[in-house]
Amino acid sequence: MSITVVAVGRKHESWAVDGIERWTKRLRKPYDLSWKLLPHSSRDGDAARAEESARLLDAVKPADHVILLDERGKNLSSPQLADHLQSRFDTGHSIVLLVGGAYGVTETVHERANMVWSLSQLVFPHQLVRLILAEQVYRAQEISAGRPYHHV
Repeated sequence: MSITVVAVGRKHESWAVDGIERWTKRLRKPYDLSWKLLPHSSRDGDAARAEESARLLDAVKPADHVILLDERGKNLSSPQLADHLQSRFDTGHSIVLLVGGAYGVTETVHERANMVWSLSQLVFPHQLVRLILAEQVYRAQEISAGRPYHHV
């Protein structure tokens, strides 16, 4: 059991690396976080969306619990996210968080997702999304363990 972020995009940019590493180093199983970065398509529009979506789906195993990040998804509080992740771990699932490219993802990716999650109605650059994900996974770990990192 683990959490893997599969994202379309380049390696972590230097301004984001310190923050991502800060939160990732603090994680303990099953909240360990790994990253799989997939290349952008050289195409545009629908062709890019289709190519990148196929790459995302290739990275997912049938038993994975897939959470797609999309600004049109469900908004969760940090405690709700913690409950959701912990419930998946309690049933023995690994979790894959999918972050599509600039053109989004196909309906096939939406159909494969067990949940579509929105960080916000705002759209963020992918580097910032990665940093937010690392911190929120750490926060979920702390909430699930009953430690005082998160204050209500």
